[in-house]
Amino acid sequence: MQTSGAAAPIPEGARRVAAWCAVLLLVAGVAAVFVWLCVVFRTAVTPALLAVLGTALLGPLYRRLLRMKVRKSLAAALTVAAVLVVAGGATYIVVAALVETGDQIIASLRQAATGIADHFGAAGTSLDDLAADSRQLLQKFGGTAASGVISGIGVVGRMIATAVLALLLVFFFLRDSDRAVGALRSLVPPATGDAVEAMARRAFEAVEGFMRGTTFIALVDAVLIGVGLLVLRVPGAVGLAALVFVTAYIPYLGAFLSGAVAVLVALADRGFVIALWALGVVLAVQVIEGHLLQPMVQSRTVHMHPAAVMLAITAGASVAGILGMLLAVPLTAAATGVLGELRARYGSAAPPPGAAAG
Repeated sequence: MQTSGAAAPIPEGARRVAAWCAVLLLVAGVAAVFVWLCVVFRTAVTPALLAVLGTALLGPLYRRLLRMKVRKSLAAALTVAAVLVVAGGATYIVVAALVETGDQIIASLRQAATGIADHFGAAGTSLDDLAADSRQLLQKFGGTAASGVISGIGVVGRMIATAVLALLLVFFFLRDSDRAVGALRSLVPPATGDAVEAMARRAFEAVEGFMRGTTFIALVDAVLIGVGLLVLRVPGAVGLAALVFVTAYIPYLGAFLSGAVAVLVALADRGFVIALWALGVVLAVQVIEGHLLQPMVQSRTVHMHPAAVMLAITAGASVAGILGMLLAVPLTAAATGVLGELRARYGSAAPPPGAAAG
């Protein structure tokens, strides 16, 4: 007489689910450790990431200088010098415009908030309380920051050091870009060299396309909105256009914030009708961007769903604040490029159904 004391085998479906759960846990653990290491070594990671973005943006200029028979070191140095001139000039224009019209913009926003509070009557008390609470919260955070950093010299010094290190890394990344493939192949097993090189190229191409396309779109948005605000005689139009250019590097959220500021300033200084016209200008520029500029400029880059972009921005903000918001989308574009290469290489590896052997 036999007794069936052996336990029933685990069903095939449960084993597959368990295997996928183990894979997901492993990937999540590796990603968490990677993010933690980046946060711990952010002093070195931040300039390196900024240098990668700068290299992706400046690659065409460097390659054009090489085609003009300029030596690699000189071409990289000229490219970095061009960055200093252009970025320095643009920063001066943006800062000067914001400083010159900043008080006027803030006063207009304050006037708009007061008008909205008066318009809502009893609800205005809540708005006033919210403004007072926000002011107290900002003062609290400002006091915490001031106690942590005795003066702004330390912050400025760190920013300058980061910028200098990033520029130096841009020089070396440009000059030694031809050695990057060999260095990458030396770090991986020979059997996977081709796949790793293809994934790295796809990731860098995605970042390169994102940086060039976003810069061009940001410039067009700033010019169109700035011209529209100047025609409407909205105060601080140049500063608002500069704000549009800077925030355009944060997709969706940046356009919403800069557009809302422009409309509120127009409402405070020029009235409801002009505010509606300003809103129309902002919406028209966003329609042009979404239906013309984005498909035309970034047609060869990795396309990401808006939900993925918003989640990436939120995650970047939670990890590294404003810098994380700026870096989140290009890093997500790189990851999307890698996944696309993996899909192209291994997604169709299985034989089609119905294929007979022999």
